[in-house]
Amino acid sequence: MPADHILTYAQTMSGGVEAALGRMLGGWIERGRRVTLLLGQDGGSFRDAVPRGVETVTLGRDHYAGVGAALPLLIDAVRPDILFCPGNHYTSMAAYARLRLAERCPPIVAKMSNAVDRGDHSAWLAWGQRQWLALHGLFLDMLVAMTPATARAAQAATGMSVAVIPNPPAALPGGTLAHALAGERRILGVGRLEPQKRWDRLIAAMAHLPENVGLTLLGEGSLRPALTAQIDTLGLSHRVAMPGHSAHAPAAMAAAHVLALSSDYEGVPGVLREALAVGTPVVATDSSPAVAEIVTHPGLGSIIAREDGAALVAALRHWLDPATPRPAPVSQPGADSAERYLALFDSVVATRRRETARSAALGQSLFRRLTLRPAL
Repeated sequence: MPADHILTYAQTMSGGVEAALGRMLGGWIERGRRVTLLLGQDGGSFRDAVPRGVETVTLGRDHYAGVGAALPLLIDAVRPDILFCPGNHYTSMAAYARLRLAERCPPIVAKMSNAVDRGDHSAWLAWGQRQWLALHGLFLDMLVAMTPATARAAQAATGMSVAVIPNPPAALPGGTLAHALAGERRILGVGRLEPQKRWDRLIAAMAHLPENVGLTLLGEGSLRPALTAQIDTLGLSHRVAMPGHSAHAPAAMAAAHVLALSSDYEGVPGVLREALAVGTPVVATDSSPAVAEIVTHPGLGSIIAREDGAALVAALRHWLDPATPRPAPVSQPGADSAERYLALFDSVVATRRRETARSAALGQSLFRRLTLRPAL
């Protein structure tokens, strides 16, 4: 078994990238692989998603430098067959490990979790991001994207060959769920309360929707005080709820009338797939080329321009209208993602071992020729 021991890492188990990683770990453990997880800090919204059997190493701090500095030390200590980087915001750590360890570094496979072109970058930051992505082929052995469109964008940005493997699907709620509060129409947002998600757009839209429309934001983050202030200023405290992270988000999606995603940028937003899987329509900004790969026709939801507030209000009004039919549930891809990743890992490790053996054989051959060469 070429990739018998997999090492992966995260700052803390909080966020969509880490939620997907948690679902992946279980599949790898079930298939007999050894998995080590390096965490900067224990806890996080999805800490319970880490299955039993995963060897977890926790630093006790979540700042980025701590995990990055510890990674090459842990690689030397446990000698994994492969290193998996779960998101492209973690690739600098992988680059440091390759630079620090050189030939002692195992092959590295990374997942492209965010859009190549981020909506929150200035021209200079976007240029810098492009230069950084162009260097990825120097330290990564393989790059994975979750959809064909994101793979094409990643290949163009990095010059690398990019595999396409979707995230494993999220669990669906059991049973049949009725809509919450028969007299109210409920919008749901699921995600971290961070600048990327731009929940301020959705809160602003609420001021232009009828009084019987409510909004629930499931998630936690640094912008809670600012969003709370915006809600108070607009007089929406009785209509907008922010109860924090919930382990019951799939059930909330099934009970909502529409799921909204108002982000500046995304990779492949899993919440859209999860909502459509329970037959809840979606309204999403054009925050990633993957959005159009998920919302494939108008019967599933609406895709709007990021800065078009009027379009956001109009789309929400459309899907909140009782006369608008809900879509039929759409199956989530990725049921075989764990196996596909393991097959990729095995292939990458086997290739590295063949290359190492070939280099060693060439070195031995050259040594023999030099030592047996007759003196002139």
